[in-house]
Amino acid sequence: MAYTLKQNLLPSIKYPIKAPYIMTPQYITVHNTANDASAANEIKYMITNNNQVSYHVAIDDVEAIQAIPFNRNGWHCGDGQGNGNRKSIGIEICYSKSGGPRYTAAEENAVQYIASLLKQYGWCIERVKKHQDWNGKYCPHRILSENRWISFLKRIEESMKPTTIIQQTEEPKVTNTLTSTAKEDLKGLLKETYQKGILKVDHSERIGSMTDGEALGLLISVVKRTL
Repeated sequence: MAYTLKQNLLPSIKYPIKAPYIMTPQYITVHNTANDASAANEIKYMITNNNQVSYHVAIDDVEAIQAIPFNRNGWHCGDGQGNGNRKSIGIEICYSKSGGPRYTAAEENAVQYIASLLKQYGWCIERVKKHQDWNGKYCPHRILSENRWISFLKRIEESMKPTTIIQQTEEPKVTNTLTSTAKEDLKGLLKETYQKGILKVDHSERIGSMTDGEALGLLISVVKRTL
């Protein structure tokens, strides 16, 4: 996550102006701020003035700040008592007036944040709306003017996909723990059993490269054939 998630909540005394209704969210509405203020400044201005305009979250290149709880409405869609205002979470993407690197980073943070909200609520991409869908306003203006709304939605969908991490397990290393004396004794035993015809293959010269398990297997074979 490239952004820090914070809260600077609207005082409840301002609910009658900014967030008067209990809300069960059904949608997420995307906006561009149309100026170059940071998320902190956007939120500060919104919660301190007495205008009816309000929204839930502002996102810039470093942080996402929530101002209104998601169980209360905001006035951000211009559709009066319609589903935009009464049933959607308003997300403002900052620095959209001038664009550039800060806006690019803010938009990517919005993509990641919206993806996390969709997963939190168990929603699909159809729940993501633009301001324009509710009242026709040309917003989010930068995304629309650059003809990127469809690609914006696809980026959110990609961000919702689970990341598969393949863990490679290291095969256990087999170490030889037989002493040099034991190896020499086994080597002699194998040479002798080969010469006597007990074993059909002379394994004595392989002792140095054998694992303990291989050596033990040969010893058991010798014992069985001599019983």
